[in-house]
Amino acid sequence: MTTFIQLLINGILEGSVYAIIALGFSLIYRISGVVNLAQGAFSIVGALVMFTCSETLGWPLLPAGLAAIAATAVMALLLGRAAFVPSLSRLPASSMLMMTAGLLSIINGILLIVWGNVPFTLPQFSGEAPMHVFGVSVVTQAFWILGACLVIIVALHYLFSHTALGNALRACAENARAAQLMGIDVDGMALFSFTLAAVVAGVGGIFFGPVTSFQYDTGTTITIYGFIAVVLGGMGTSMGAVVGGVALGIINQLAAGYMSSLFAQAVTLGLLLATLLFRPTGLFFSGTLRRMDVREGQQVYHSVRRLGVSTRIAACVICVGAALAVPAVVTDGLLRAMVIMGILFIAVIGLDVLMGYTGQVSLGQSGFMAIGGYTAGILSATYGLPPLIGIAGGLVLSLACAVALSVVTVRLSGIYLALATMSFGLLVDSLTLGLNDVTGGPSGLVGIPSISIGPFVFDSAESMYYLVLAVALCSLFVLYGGMRSGFGRALQAIRTDPIAAAALGINVRRYRMAAFCIAAGLASLSGSLYAHFFNFLAPDMVNITRSFEMVAMLVLGGEATLVGPVMGAAILTLLPTVFQPLAQYKILAEGLLLVLVFRYMPGGLYGMIVGAFGNRRREPEASGTAKLATARSGR
Repeated sequence: MTTFIQLLINGILEGSVYAIIALGFSLIYRISGVVNLAQGAFSIVGALVMFTCSETLGWPLLPAGLAAIAATAVMALLLGRAAFVPSLSRLPASSMLMMTAGLLSIINGILLIVWGNVPFTLPQFSGEAPMHVFGVSVVTQAFWILGACLVIIVALHYLFSHTALGNALRACAENARAAQLMGIDVDGMALFSFTLAAVVAGVGGIFFGPVTSFQYDTGTTITIYGFIAVVLGGMGTSMGAVVGGVALGIINQLAAGYMSSLFAQAVTLGLLLATLLFRPTGLFFSGTLRRMDVREGQQVYHSVRRLGVSTRIAACVICVGAALAVPAVVTDGLLRAMVIMGILFIAVIGLDVLMGYTGQVSLGQSGFMAIGGYTAGILSATYGLPPLIGIAGGLVLSLACAVALSVVTVRLSGIYLALATMSFGLLVDSLTLGLNDVTGGPSGLVGIPSISIGPFVFDSAESMYYLVLAVALCSLFVLYGGMRSGFGRALQAIRTDPIAAAALGINVRRYRMAAFCIAAGLASLSGSLYAHFFNFLAPDMVNITRSFEMVAMLVLGGEATLVGPVMGAAILTLLPTVFQPLAQYKILAEGLLLVLVFRYMPGGLYGMIVGAFGNRRREPEASGTAKLATARSGR
């Protein structure tokens, strides 16, 4: 019984931390309809500034805490005014989700540059000695965390229920367009909610910093768990966020205490995925989220610029010729980086089919990379099967998982599909970390042989480069033909208007499942090549961060272009290799590029380059009934 009580108390303490972050998620979502993936990073901003002021500069707790809150608020104001608020009127919620992923990278990059890759811990406010009550040990910092959580709950309740500002915020949450007609500054309210949510997270970081170690990227993990808490409780309610956070903490502690930490992660992520699929409003929320505003209901697409046929053929010949000559003119280190770029490009073009052509946002691409890579590696390294058999096995398993996942997620779209696929990616992450006897756990899977086809062994950077180039070109050729066929036109028709496409006889579910399987298959192939190239595979090589990176490559290069992502992959893979002294700026640069592309280059680098040619032609993404009818006829 004592063990149960100890785990329960620890769960409430852990859950209070998640509840604070979840409150920020709920606040922003209620006002703007956006899931802010940068939310957890603001807690680390507060914790690191608090550490600098209190430990480095020697300030007392109160001035140090106020300085940390002020620094968090200033950073949120700058990011909110420069990127978040201006994008609300231009981008759908799914694109805003990826925009906030860029903000997360920006904050992580800034923290890495300023504080470095070093873990920090704050001293407990009331001393290190725990309290002992009836055999149960409780750290004194727990009371500070619980008190902070209660104060935040009461303050937010008073703000929304008893102030004119709260009334304005509730009006924006109910119907932003009507609030604007009433004279309310909707953009100002969005900026205020973004900043206030960041301050809430910063306060949380100050209070839970003494009970855990943290560094520049810990905010990503905190974001994930805060997100799980708010989804479980309900996006549209503060109380649901609190209950969801506490419930998540208790579930984690009980599962870890009585079973294992692996089981705890699998249970919470499985519960998250089930909640998104069957009750997306949350387990503890029974009301209405917020009215569908005009911005949220519409799909925002840009016109895709295309080169003329003759220019396109000439560009292809030049690019393929240059690619074939690369090994003769670059160093071995740069050639290895280009192999990695090509491997990631294979996964990204599959993502382009799903996101660019079908309009389905996926943040779980790395999960299929992990399934393919680990399956191929285990079959070849552990069981001695030929690498090609292992790659085929990884492909079959990935497609089976893709079919199963798409069957249950096919009715989801937009932000809900993005969050469900992210949950799948996180679940695969936890399995690769926890199955030590199978995957090698955090240390990784070693002894993976190089790919061999008959007498040819691809055990050098040059040979692997040509293999990856051949796979990438074949994939491009097949997908290019497919996207120009009736199948491709059907996918674009579904992106344009799923209801109209279904009315014209297009089986929307079947085509979405096909696109999902194409993306999963290419990601699996990419993961297998990745494992056999390094002769090693570790969880951090194919974790959820890799999914965000591939989305950044796609958006940077240009969606619905197939060849555009090669530019995004090249920039995000090769530049850190070429400019090694600037490697610490890579995370910041990725975030800045993602945000800037969303803000100023909706067509990506491909669209910008093609736009410079006078012989370009435009293919609008939403071309109306003609495209739908063409897709139906297959002409």
